[in-house]
Amino acid sequence: MADTTASVPVVRVAFPGALRQKVGNKAIVMAVGHTVREVIDDLEQAYPGMRFHLCFETGELRTFVNIFLNAENIRYLQGLDTPLVHGATLHIFPSVAGGSL
Repeated sequence: MADTTASVPVVRVAFPGALRQKVGNKAIVMAVGHTVREVIDDLEQAYPGMRFHLCFETGELRTFVNIFLNAENIRYLQGLDTPLVHGATLHIFPSVAGGSL
């Protein structure tokens, strides 16, 4: 059987301060996956419970979580099925709501 692991994209995942404790207080971790969904699966393997912080029990991205691929919100791309390339960067941000000052 051929080794297909070499073809799986390795990406950087940047975490907000609120989630860094869940990943060993790191601002950035490396993960693998062909899609954002697969990267979340990989993060779940490395940091059990991470999926709960990012996704509903249905598997869909939580309303208050935004994930950007480079500078684009994945909600405006293909959502969790957005394809990834080696070396891409995902930024995870909590939603921010506010009003006028």
